[in-house]
Amino acid sequence: MPESRRGILYGIAAYTMWGLFPLYWPLLKPSGSVEILAHRMVWSLVAVAGILAVRRHWSWFRTLTRRQLVLLTLAAVTVSLNWGVYIYAVNSGHVVEGALGYFINPLVSVLFGVVVFRERLRPWQWAAVGLGTLAVVILTLDYGRLPWIALVLAVSFGTYGLIKKMAQVGSAESLTVETLVLLVPALGYIVVIQANGTGTFGQHGLGHAALLAASGLITAVPLLCFTASALRVPLTVIGVLQYIAPTLQFLCGVLVVHETMPASRWAGFAVVWLALAVFTWDGLRAAHTARRDDRAARALETV
Repeated sequence: MPESRRGILYGIAAYTMWGLFPLYWPLLKPSGSVEILAHRMVWSLVAVAGILAVRRHWSWFRTLTRRQLVLLTLAAVTVSLNWGVYIYAVNSGHVVEGALGYFINPLVSVLFGVVVFRERLRPWQWAAVGLGTLAVVILTLDYGRLPWIALVLAVSFGTYGLIKKMAQVGSAESLTVETLVLLVPALGYIVVIQANGTGTFGQHGLGHAALLAASGLITAVPLLCFTASALRVPLTVIGVLQYIAPTLQFLCGVLVVHETMPASRWAGFAVVWLALAVFTWDGLRAAHTARRDDRAARALETV
C-alpha cells in the first residue's frame, strides 16, 4: 500500500476515534468530570510509557532542554483544561457546543498565526475568520450567553497546538512529559477521593474500573495514528481530515443524545460550515498554486 494512502487511513482512524469520544465518556458515569480527567492523566502515562518501552525509545529524555520542559509543562496545563472542559461538555449534555469548539479551532489557530508569528492572511482567510466571528455572535444570541464551552475548547486546543509547535517534541514523547507533569496532582486527587469514599474506581464493578483505566489507551492510540498520518501526507490533507472529528461529535449530539437544535442554532452552525468551506477552499487553492509554481521553477532550472 502506498505511504500516502496509508497516511490517509491513519488520519481517518485518528479523527474518527476522536469524533466518537462523546459515546465513551458517558460510559464512565457515575464518575464526575474531574475524577475522569484525573484517571485519564494517570492511565495515559501508563499507556505511552508502555508504548515507549516496547519501542525501547528512552534516549530522547536526556536531550530535552529546559525550554522544552517549560513549554511542555505549559502544554500539560493547557491540555488538562481542554480535556476537563470537553468531558464536562459531553457528560452534561453539551455535545453539540463541544463540537462547535473543534469546528472553529482552525480559525483560532489562524488568528494565533497572525498574532504570534506575524503571519499575513490572504483575503479569503480573513473572510473565513469574519464568518466564524459572525457565527459566534449568532450562537451567543441563540444560547442567551457566550458559547463558553466552545470558545474554551477552541482557544485551549489552539494554544496547545501552538505550544507543541514551539516545543518541537514528538507526540508520544511529549505526551509522556505532559502526563508526568500532571501525575502528582492527578494521582493525589484520586488517592484523596478514594480514601474519603467519594471515588468510584473499584466501587462499581470491574467493568467500570476497566473503562476508567482504558481512558489511557483511548487517549494514546488516536494520537499515535495522527502522528503516523502527519508524517505521510501533506498538511493540506490533514486540514481536510480534521473536520471528521467535530462532524461525528455533532452527529452524536443531534442523533444520539438528541440535543435541541432550534432554527437559530442551525443558522449559526451553517455560518460556521460556510466559514470552514471558504477556509478549506482557499487553503487547497493556495497549496495547488504553490505546487504549480514549484514545478515551474524546477523546470526553469533544468533548461
